[in-house]
Amino acid sequence: MTEKEKMLAGMLYDPSDSELTELLLKARKLARRYNQIDEDEQEKRISVLRELLPNSPHLPSLQAPVYFDYGCNTYFGKFCGTNFNFTCLDVCPVYIGDNVLIGPNVTLATPMHPLLPEERNVRQREDGSYYNLEYAKPITIEKDCWLAANVTVCGGVTIGEGSVIGAGSVVTRSIPPYSLAVGNPCRVIRKLTEADKMK
Repeated sequence: MTEKEKMLAGMLYDPSDSELTELLLKARKLARRYNQIDEDEQEKRISVLRELLPNSPHLPSLQAPVYFDYGCNTYFGKFCGTNFNFTCLDVCPVYIGDNVLIGPNVTLATPMHPLLPEERNVRQREDGSYYNLEYAKPITIEKDCWLAANVTVCGGVTIGEGSVIGAGSVVTRSIPPYSLAVGNPCRVIRKLTEADKMK
């Protein structure tokens, strides 16, 4: 298996692999370019997003600045939007459903590191160069969710359809559909119901 295949499969992999380094650099350059384009230059913004998010048939509305590890591993549904400082560490796939709203300073972090230091520490190759191993777990945010400001979603998490994640939450475990969840670690406070309709 290639290092990219290992990465996408959630196995330990070498992030300094040349193919991965090239993809990472491309995404970082595209994100920087996007962040420098004024909001009234929509055609330029769309052109860069098409390169940055080649596997998203529906381009989201992204308030700059944005940051991606790879971009190509993130899949947006229809009518999604993010506020300022969206960070998506898409080492494993990130699936974002239709009509997902993402507040400012939200981080989606798929990368993981081994718990034992001997597995995560830097090591040396025979040629004298150094590397370390990491792995990742995918993130899924189902349709109609809202992630408020300063939310962090960790790898391996699914946020169920229609859920709301309160500001400042750190989501380490999956959240069932139509839940209001808050805190660090994020916990379900209650179900969302018809009673939550605006009067």
